[in-house]
Amino acid sequence: MPSPRLLVLFGSQTGTAQDVSERLGREARRRRLECRVQALDSYPVVNLINEPLVIFVCATTGQGDPPDNMKSFWRFIFRKNLPSTSLCQMDFAVLGLGDSSYAKFNFVAKKLHRRLLQLGGAALLPVCLGDDQHELGPDAAVDPWLRDLWEKVLGLHPVPLHLGVIPPGVPLPSTFTLQFLQEAPRVCPAEVPRAGTDPPSPPSELQPFLAPMVANQRVTGPSHFQDVRLIEFDITGSGISFVAGDVVLIQPENTVGHVQRFCQALGLDPDQYFTLQPREADVPCPGRLPQPCSVRHLVSKYLDIASVPRRSFFELLACLSPHKLEREKLLELSSAEGQEALHEYCSRPRRTALEVLCDFPHTAAAVPPDYLLDLIPPIRPRAFSIASSLLARPARLQILVAVVQYQTRLKEPRRGLCSSWLASLDPGQGPAQVPLWVRPGALTFPQTPDTPVIMVGPGTGVAPFHAAIQERVAQGQVGNTLFFGCRQREQDFYWEAEWAELEEKGSLTLVTAFSREQERKVYVQHRLRERGPLVWELLDRRGASFYLAGNAKHMPADVSEALTSIFQAEGGLSGPEAAAYLARLQRTLRFQTETWA
Repeated sequence: MPSPRLLVLFGSQTGTAQDVSERLGREARRRRLECRVQALDSYPVVNLINEPLVIFVCATTGQGDPPDNMKSFWRFIFRKNLPSTSLCQMDFAVLGLGDSSYAKFNFVAKKLHRRLLQLGGAALLPVCLGDDQHELGPDAAVDPWLRDLWEKVLGLHPVPLHLGVIPPGVPLPSTFTLQFLQEAPRVCPAEVPRAGTDPPSPPSELQPFLAPMVANQRVTGPSHFQDVRLIEFDITGSGISFVAGDVVLIQPENTVGHVQRFCQALGLDPDQYFTLQPREADVPCPGRLPQPCSVRHLVSKYLDIASVPRRSFFELLACLSPHKLEREKLLELSSAEGQEALHEYCSRPRRTALEVLCDFPHTAAAVPPDYLLDLIPPIRPRAFSIASSLLARPARLQILVAVVQYQTRLKEPRRGLCSSWLASLDPGQGPAQVPLWVRPGALTFPQTPDTPVIMVGPGTGVAPFHAAIQERVAQGQVGNTLFFGCRQREQDFYWEAEWAELEEKGSLTLVTAFSREQERKVYVQHRLRERGPLVWELLDRRGASFYLAGNAKHMPADVSEALTSIFQAEGGLSGPEAAAYLARLQRTLRFQTETWA
C-alpha cells in the first residue's frame, strides 16, 4: 500500500462510531490507502504530531460527555499547555454521531473540531453531524460527507493508475483466517473466565471474575407490565472493591437455541475447534477468545448474533453471496438509495443478524468461516449501576435489572440480550455464574460527613442511590434526601420497607411520586417543585450535592427546568442567574447525572 498513512481514531459507546470507523477503513483500502483504525484511548496521543491525515469519529453520550474509550485522549487534548502549532502538519476531519433530541447534540465532535483547529490542524471538511433521530439514521449525514471526504483525500493523494479502486462488489480479504483442527485439543484452553482463586489483579474485560449468582428476585408485582429483578452476586475472593456510584460490567451470552440456529444456517459444527490467525502482522487477535477455540464458544460468548445488524453487515453479505436474487436484494439494502428499505426491513422492527441470515439461506450457507469476525461484531459488555454497599453487604454485589422485552411487527418478541439472560439464571436450580468486573461510574459522593445529598432516582434509576444511602448510613452520615418515582406503590416501589425503616430512624427524607395513582400524572420533577424551599435550603445554605439517575430522554431536562424555577422562586434569581447557578453546580460537581438511553 502506498503512502500516506491514513489514521482513523474513534470514540464509541454503543459500537456505532466503531462501525463507521471500520467502514472508513474498508473504503480507504478500496482506494489503495494504507489505513489504521483504532480506539482513541488505545492510540499513543503524543504521536499525533507525526500524523499527516487523521479522521476522528466520535459519539456524544449522556449529557454531552465523551465515550469511555476516549476519556484519556479528551483530557490530554484539552491541556492548556499544548502549543498552538502542535498539529500544524495534520490534515483532519471530524465525524460526529449524536441524537438531536438531546440538548448537547454532537457536542463532543463540535468541541473536538474547534480544539484541533486551535492546535494548528487543517480541517478538510466541516464537522459531520450524524443524527440518530433522522429516519435513515446517521447515514443520512454520513454518506454525502464521506463522498466529499474521499474527493478531498484523493485530490491530495490520487489512487495509483496501475492499481485502480477495488469495486464495492468485490470482498476485501478477511481480517482473520480460521484454521480448523482435525480433532479437539487434548488439553482444552481456558474457555471460561477465572473463578475466585487469588487473582493477580482486579478483574477486567479480558479477565472477568466468574461471580456466583446467589439471588434473583422479581421485585415488581405479578401484574406489573415490567419484570424487574434484584440480583445479587457473591464476590468473595475476586479482588473486587467498589464504592457507591461505581458500575459493574457484565458479559452476557447468546441462548442455546440461537447458537444452534446460527450454526445450522451457516453449516458450522459447534464442537469443532479452530485457531485464529490475523492476515496482517499488526492486527492482534481478540483477547477474549481462547486459542484454540471451539465454534460453540465463539458463537455463544463472542459473536453478537442477536444484535440488529448495521449496513456494513449487508455490504459484506452481498459481496459473499453466490445467489443471484439474494445478492441483488442485499446490494439494494446496502446501497445509499436503499437505506429507507433497510430501515423498514431491519432497524424499525429490530430484526437480528441471526434472523437476517435465516431470511437469506443460500447466502448464509455460503459465508466462509474466515469472515465471521468481520460480519458480526463482538458482544459488548452491559453496564449496571451497583445497587449495594460493601459496608452494608460485605462480599456481595447487587444490581437492579429491568428485563427488556417488547413487541414489534415481527412475530417473535424482541428481548434484551443481557437482561433476559440474567433473568433466565436460577441459582435455586444449580450453580449460575456470571462474568463481571467493576469500573468507576459517573457519580461520586461527598466524603465530608456533614455534606447533605439530594438524590433523584425514578424507576431503576434509584439503584446507585440505594448503594449511596447504605454507605452513608453505615458511615453515620445524615442529610440524605431521596426523590423516588414509579407508577404505583403496590407494583414497582423498590426497597419500600428499607426506606420506611431509615425514615423512622431519621437517616432519610423520602419524597415519592406515584405517577399512575391519580388522574394527573405526577413525576419527580413535580415533587421537586413542591419541595422547592427544602431543595433551596439544602443547596444554597447547606452546600448540598445534587444527583440524578435514570432515563436520559426527557427526565434530565425536566429536572433541570424544575431546579431553575426553584432558584427563581426561592432564591429570587432572574432566569439567566438561575441558569448560571445551575451551570456552576455542574461545573463544581455539585450536580451530577448518570443517565442512559
